[in-house]
Amino acid sequence: MSREAFREARDFLFAHRGDYAAAHRGFRWPEMQHFNYALDWFDAELAAGPLGDAEALRIVGEAAATRSFAQLSAESSRIANGLRDLGVRRGDRILLMLGNVAPLWETMLAAMKLGAVVIPATTLLTPADLRDRFERGRVRHVVANGADAAKFEGLDASVTRVAVGGAAGWQEFDALREAPAAFTPDGPTPATDPMLLYFTSGTTAKPKLVLHDQRSYPVGHLITMYWIGLRPGDLHLNISSPGWAKHAYSCLFAPWNAGATVFINNQPRFDARATLESMLANGVETFCAPPTVWRMLVQGEMAPFRGRLRELVSAGEPLNPEVIEHVQKAWGMTIREGYGQTETTLQIGYFPGQSVKPGAMGHEAPGYRIRLLDPEDREVGEGEVAILLDPPPMGLMRGYQGDDGGFAPLGTLAYRTGDVATKDKDGAFTYVGRADDVFKASDYRISPFELESVLVEHPAVAEAAVVPAPDAVRLAVPKAYLVLAPGVEGDRDTMLSIFRHLRERLAPFKRVRRLEVYDLPKTISGKIRRVELRQEEERRFAAGARGEAEFREEDFPELR
Repeated sequence: MSREAFREARDFLFAHRGDYAAAHRGFRWPEMQHFNYALDWFDAELAAGPLGDAEALRIVGEAAATRSFAQLSAESSRIANGLRDLGVRRGDRILLMLGNVAPLWETMLAAMKLGAVVIPATTLLTPADLRDRFERGRVRHVVANGADAAKFEGLDASVTRVAVGGAAGWQEFDALREAPAAFTPDGPTPATDPMLLYFTSGTTAKPKLVLHDQRSYPVGHLITMYWIGLRPGDLHLNISSPGWAKHAYSCLFAPWNAGATVFINNQPRFDARATLESMLANGVETFCAPPTVWRMLVQGEMAPFRGRLRELVSAGEPLNPEVIEHVQKAWGMTIREGYGQTETTLQIGYFPGQSVKPGAMGHEAPGYRIRLLDPEDREVGEGEVAILLDPPPMGLMRGYQGDDGGFAPLGTLAYRTGDVATKDKDGAFTYVGRADDVFKASDYRISPFELESVLVEHPAVAEAAVVPAPDAVRLAVPKAYLVLAPGVEGDRDTMLSIFRHLRERLAPFKRVRRLEVYDLPKTISGKIRRVELRQEEERRFAAGARGEAEFREEDFPELR
């Protein structure tokens, strides 16, 4: 049966915790024809087993709540029955736009039980974003906060609308709880049926539609569970916003695969000190955060807040080595990096028990075969990260949905991630940058991330984005668009200090030659849209113009 195969694969990874070589060598994806994560795993294994009365979810702060596995099982069945009464059927698309509130997890499980397809959406979406999701995502039902109801005005009136907290003209979410707690599915769920449809953040183009089936995220995130180092009963905190894949990574599948508790510290605005205090007070054991959060945490005192922490991981973008060093000194622990995408689960990482090479993102994950390929599909020492497809790993998406509802083929040899990396003799991969972002200057290849990492080491720089600036002599030179730290002025003295900092740390061919303080364009998920900055540079070059707040190396005689 599928549940037994799933448990066997999980227990194999548990048995080889701390032995990456054995896990990588021996792991096999479970074979399954039918699988419904909510029914076959969450209800049958977690809620009905020894962990039934244990906490599955703990939310502190705003919208505080706790749910045991058994309670979530019953509540999600009620919600599923209520949604079925409203007309939700297998294969229907449900746009789910909620913050970190208990109904988010209840609805996710309910949709799985029904065989409906969830389109996760951040509450930051604009009406224009929602229109795009309605049209290209073929939305038939919406579950959202009542406070966001106005964003949906003027959109397809035939779509079922359910509001958490209530809204005029919308169905009340809590009314769904009046349905029976016994749920009967309309039949077995094929493992290849669709389950999740994600819109990517769109850093270089219009957001893509990524479709995952009933296996890819639930089963694929066994590897994410192994990377984090989760154990049954752990209290796990992952700092991520609903609507994005990383939230599903380790605010749902990875911890529940292990039988761990999802912990949420809800704050109106992120507060580093308050986060550390909450982690200590609640006894958090495993912690995942993006580099932006880690950089904020190391600004203050960390030593008194280690508490019960056992595992620290980071994902979303590469982490600066100096942050890893700071945390090692404060807590005596090493942050392990991981790499994945909306299209995949964790595919590269440093796993428990491995020695970490600062600046690298880790080794090939169990169940994945990673190669670095050039444009002609030849394996190289520096190239595009690619996942071999013979056979494809279970943690890979079903495909990109086109505007016509069909799916673009993944390729015959490999799925290309669009990211460039290097690989050392020990098998460790190091991120170079997005394939679209890596550029040449004076005939040298430049990694924006490498230069940005050096820039943010300067105390005046809070954030940086490096792009090529067209140049008549060198073809292009590296230019940095900067966000300065609070209270810092973007004057000549500050820029001179940054230029000197760069000269001390970078080879001449890598030096950033131009600096400009700028409001960085970002996607709604917070990723920098370097494509817009490159286009701005091209426009200026064509017009013979220069940014009003731009400083160039040649403006400083003292640098010669």
